[in-house]
Amino acid sequence: MKKSIFLLAALLLSTQATAADLLDTVKSRGSLKIALEGTYPPFNFKDKNQQLTGFEVEFGRALAQRLGVKPEFVTGEWSGLLAGLQAGKFDVVLNQVSITDKRKEVFDFSVPYTVSSAQLIVRKNETRNFRSLDDLKGKKLGVGQGSNYADMAKAVPGVEVKTYPGAPEYLQDLAAGRVDAALNDSLMIPFSIRESKLPVKAGAAVGGVTQMGVPFARGNPKFKAAVDKAIRAMQADGSFRKISVKWFGIDVSQAPGAK
Repeated sequence: MKKSIFLLAALLLSTQATAADLLDTVKSRGSLKIALEGTYPPFNFKDKNQQLTGFEVEFGRALAQRLGVKPEFVTGEWSGLLAGLQAGKFDVVLNQVSITDKRKEVFDFSVPYTVSSAQLIVRKNETRNFRSLDDLKGKKLGVGQGSNYADMAKAVPGVEVKTYPGAPEYLQDLAAGRVDAALNDSLMIPFSIRESKLPVKAGAAVGGVTQMGVPFARGNPKFKAAVDKAIRAMQADGSFRKISVKWFGIDVSQAPGAK
């Protein structure tokens, strides 16, 4: 009996020791599978030629290059990206994924690469003074399905939360008066409003500052170390700031108001 127990323990240790780290898998494959929406400008979207572009697309290419592999992009609705990551369909998600305690129970995260806050979007002719989510009690609020902002809105009693596949859909409903306001990332709002050409505008910032990172399957210390090293190197040599300023005019790795 004791011999069997020792053999089982040895087998478990051997299996753990030989289990491939995600970094080994990625390097062996020669590509980094990156999931994103492809409909979330300016972070990731398709240009007029239907080619993927945006801040996180360029960041993803640079990250893959630093890992010594090619980027392999996969697109899908936000509501399915983290579930797909958990199922092992891809290696990472680059889609402004907030680092939360709940998500850290399921995934490991890189060091943060963007910092932002939640912000309201309202109609251009809006006369009501929505300064917080509490001001929207009894009102309809549009958010992205499965997003951190949906959870944030649903935590406020009395707010009627309507979920959408992405920003284009809820901005259309906002402009048409089917919702009273919308909620999203402060970094993407100026670009989305400009591109939509709809009569909407940025509203009040709500909540605190949020850090976003690269999520991936837990238990891959070599992969985490390599990704963190790559991000820090991009920030140190100025290449990250160059990509950031191209899309936002600021360094998005810095807290709002920071210099």
